[in-house]
Amino acid sequence: MATIHVDGNDYEVEDSDNLLHACLSLGLDIPYFCWHPAMGSVGACRQCAVKQYKDADDDRGMLVMSCMAPVKDDAYISIADDEAKAFRETVIEWLMVNHPHDCPVCEEGGHCHLQDMTVMTGHDRRRYRFRKRTHRNQNLGPFIAHEMNRCITCYRCTRFYQDYAGGEDLGAFGAHDNVYFGRYEEGTLESEFSGNLTEVCPTGVFTDQTHSDHYTRKWDLQFAPSICHQCAAGCNISPGERYGDIRRIENRYNGDVNGYFLCDRGRFGYGYVNRQDRPTRPEWRQRSHERALAESPTTLEVDAALDCAADSLRGAKRIIGIGSPRASLESNHMLAQLVGEANFSTGIEAGELTRIRRMQALNRETGVATPSLREIEHADAVLVLGEDLIQSAARVGLSVRQAVRGKGAELGATRGIPDWNAEAIKTIAQDAGHPLFLATPEATKLDGIAAHAWRAAPQDIARLGFAVAHALDPTAPAVADLEAELARLAERCADALLAAKRPLVIAGDSLGDMAIIEAAGNVARALARRQKAEAGLTLIRREANSVGLGLLGGESLDWALERLEHGDADGVVILENDLYTRLSAARVEAALTEAGCVVVIDHQRTTTWERADIGLPAGTFAESDGTLVSLEGRAQRFYQVFDPSYLRPESRIRESWRWLHALKATLERQTVETIVLDELTEAVAGVAPALAALHRNTPESLFRIHGLKLAREPHRYSGRTAMRANLDVNEPRASVDLDTPFAFSMEGYSGYREPRREVAFAWAPGWNSPQAWNKFQDEVGGHLRAGDPGVRLFPVQPASGDYCATLPDAFARSEHEWQIVDLPQLFGGDEMSRRAEPIQARMAPPRVALSHADAARLGIDAGAPVSITVGEATFVLSARLSPSLPNGIVGLPAGSVPEAAPALTPGTIRRGRVAPGARDIGTGEARS
Repeated sequence: MATIHVDGNDYEVEDSDNLLHACLSLGLDIPYFCWHPAMGSVGACRQCAVKQYKDADDDRGMLVMSCMAPVKDDAYISIADDEAKAFRETVIEWLMVNHPHDCPVCEEGGHCHLQDMTVMTGHDRRRYRFRKRTHRNQNLGPFIAHEMNRCITCYRCTRFYQDYAGGEDLGAFGAHDNVYFGRYEEGTLESEFSGNLTEVCPTGVFTDQTHSDHYTRKWDLQFAPSICHQCAAGCNISPGERYGDIRRIENRYNGDVNGYFLCDRGRFGYGYVNRQDRPTRPEWRQRSHERALAESPTTLEVDAALDCAADSLRGAKRIIGIGSPRASLESNHMLAQLVGEANFSTGIEAGELTRIRRMQALNRETGVATPSLREIEHADAVLVLGEDLIQSAARVGLSVRQAVRGKGAELGATRGIPDWNAEAIKTIAQDAGHPLFLATPEATKLDGIAAHAWRAAPQDIARLGFAVAHALDPTAPAVADLEAELARLAERCADALLAAKRPLVIAGDSLGDMAIIEAAGNVARALARRQKAEAGLTLIRREANSVGLGLLGGESLDWALERLEHGDADGVVILENDLYTRLSAARVEAALTEAGCVVVIDHQRTTTWERADIGLPAGTFAESDGTLVSLEGRAQRFYQVFDPSYLRPESRIRESWRWLHALKATLERQTVETIVLDELTEAVAGVAPALAALHRNTPESLFRIHGLKLAREPHRYSGRTAMRANLDVNEPRASVDLDTPFAFSMEGYSGYREPRREVAFAWAPGWNSPQAWNKFQDEVGGHLRAGDPGVRLFPVQPASGDYCATLPDAFARSEHEWQIVDLPQLFGGDEMSRRAEPIQARMAPPRVALSHADAARLGIDAGAPVSITVGEATFVLSARLSPSLPNGIVGLPAGSVPEAAPALTPGTIRRGRVAPGARDIGTGEARS
C-alpha cells in the first residue's frame, strides 16, 4: 500500500496501480479516453493529465499522464491545478477538431463517454472554423454500424479487437492525424466479440446496428438486471425496453463472471423477444374423433384457458410434466409440484441428461474447484478436451485467451514492469504465452495461441485425457496400445500442468462423449492428488439452465415419451421446450398422439406449440423473473424488464411459474392465491441439498434504499404520459411489482453511493456511458462494492470416489460408415437466438464437413450435395471440405437443420452412411 496526497487530501491506495486507476477507484474524477480497466494503459490520448510534485514543498510541479504514472508512496498530485485543467481542455479541443459535433443525431448521444469528458473538462466552445477531414464509412455487417468521422484516435477498438479478443480483420490504417479504423475492405466483422466495440469505443464510431433499427435514447429505455439465456456461461446483461420491445442489450458488470464483455450471440440474440408471431393469448385446438387437431386455434381468456386445461387434465389417469433447461428453476419446480415429482421429466434427452449429472458429480468429487470466468483468466496452463470454446461457450473462450496472454504480465513482473503498462507488456511477451493444449475434431479460433492443437476423433481425444491423467499420477488407469506420438503429447501436457500453479482442465458435452468427460475428471483427480490446490475443472453445458435442472432432479425426455407411448400416462404439460429439436419427429409425434391432453407453455410458436391442445403464452426472460444456474454452479436471478400488458393490454402473457401455479390451483378446484417469487425460490431451495444456498442469492422483494424501491428507468425517462395515448388519454398507474425490489418507473433509487448487487443500469452524475461502472466498483475493474451477484453452489470439497477405469478403444475408420459428430455453432446453434434476424444474417448455411481424403474417396467436391443417412433419417447438405477433420469423421452443424433431428441434436455421436447427394442444394429440387 502507498499514501498519496491529492489536492490536499490523503489517501491510501495500492502501490501496484497507476495514478489514474488509483484516483478513479477513490471516486475522484479524471477525464480519460484511451485507458480501459481491462486493457491497461498506452498513453495515446493525453487526456488524463494531472500535476505531480516532487514533495510537499514543490510549488511548480510537472504535468504527467496519470494513466502512465505509477503510484509512489508519499506522492503529491493535483487534479484541480489550473495548468492541468487548461491542458486537459486543450487536448479535448485538439481531439475534436475533425469531430462532426453531431450529438443530436448520434446514436451515442446521452450514452457517450466523449460527451461526459467534454463536460468534465469544461470545453464548451468550438473555435475551429476550417474544413474538416472526412472519411467514408464501411458496412461492417448486421451487428455494427460505422461512423468514422467521430473518431478521436484513442485506439481502444483495435486494442480490444486484436489484442484482447484475437480478431484479425479490423485495424488502424494511415498515420499522423489521418488514421482510419476499419477493415481493409468493406465486409462483416468476423470476430465473435465485435459487439463489444459499441461499449469499448468512447464515441459513436461503432454503434449497435440492431438498436438502430428501432432506436431509442438510453434515458428512455427501461432496464432490469438479467442473465443471458443463450448459453450456460451465466453472463450478466442489462436489457433495455421501450414500447414493449427489447431495443438493445448492454453488458452488466460482474467482477466474477463476464466483467466488461459479452459475446455477440448474447448481445444480439434477443430478437425472439420481439417476434410478431409470438403467442400472446391462450389458444385451444379441438380434437376430432380421429384425434387430429384442428388447424385453426381458438383464442381464450385466462380463466377459460385454465378451466379448459384443468378439465382436460382431470380426465387423465396420469399426467407427465416435461420441463426445460431454458426455463428457470422456479418454473421447473412448479411443474414438478403440479404433476408430482415422480412424474416430472427434465425434457432433456437421456444421454445428455446422464452426462449433465456426471459432470455435476465431477464438479463436486474431484477435489478441485470450478473456476469463475475471472478465475479462468488467471490460469497458467490449460488443457481443453473436445470443446471448440469460441463456438460452444464463447465467453469461456475469451477468458482462456486472457489466461494465455497472462504470460506477458508474468514476464513483465520479472523486469519490474507493471501489468497495466500494456504496450510494454505486449513488446516483452511477443508470441510467448502460458501453455494451452487443444484436442478437438476440427480447427478452432484458439489454435493460433495454442502450444499444441491436435485434431482427433472423440474416442482419441478421450484417450489423450486418460493418458495425461496417468502421466500425472501413475495410479490412474493406463491407456492400452497408446500410439507413440500420443504418448509424447500426453507427457508434454502433464509436464505443463504440473509446472503450473493454477492448471485448468476444460471439457464438456459438445461432442456427446461420456469418455471425454470422464477423462477430464481423471485429469482433475490426478492434479488434486499431486497437491495442486489451485487447479480448476470447467465442464461446458449446452443450455442456460442445464446445470440447474440437473440439480433439481427428474427423469429424461425419453422416459416421458415412453410413458405416453405405452399408455402409462395420457396427459402431458410441456414447459418451454420444443421436443422436436431433441428427439426424432416420428417418436415425438407418436407420443403426443397417444396423449389425451397436451398443454404447452411457451413464448415461441414452435412445432410443439402447434401440436398442443391448450397453449398458454409464457414470458421470455424479459417478461419474467427467475433463477438460472451457470456452468460454474453460480445461481443468479434474472428480473422482469417490463410488464407486457401495460402497453399491450390485449396480451395475456404470464410467467411460466405463474401459469403453473394457477393451473395447479384450478386443477385442484382451489382458489388461485397470490404467489410471491421469494417464497417460490425458498421452496426450490428446499428441494435438494445442492440448492439450499438459493435463499442467499438475491435481495428480497422488500429490500429498500432510504425507503425507496430500485428504479428500472433513468431519472430522465420521458414520454410516459404519452406512451399509451393511442389506447387511453388517462394514464394508468404504473405496474406494481410485488416479486422484486424494482419499480416499473423512474421513481426509485438509481444512484451509486449505496452499495447494491443488483444494478439495472449504470449511471452516475457526469458518467452516462458504460464507464459509469467505475462508480459501482470497490476498485476500478474489481468487484461491485456490495459483492458480485449470484451464489456458488459448487463449493470445493475433498476428493471422493476413484478414477474412471473404463477407457475407450482407439478410433478405427470404417470403409462403409462414418462417425458423425455435431460441431457447435455460436450463430445458429442455440434454439432461441436462431430466431433473431441479426443472428440469422450471421448463420453460415448448413454444410457437412468432410476431410479432403474422404471427399476424394467419395468423389465429392466442395459445395456438392451430400446425402447423409443416420438411422431412419436421410437428408442432403452441401459439402465443406475441411483440412483438419480426421478421416472417417463427418461434422454436422449443431442446430442448423432442425428437421434432421436427432442426427443434428447437439451431444450425439452416431454412425451413418455418406454418399454423393441427389438433390440440387441451391433450389431444393431433385435432380433428373
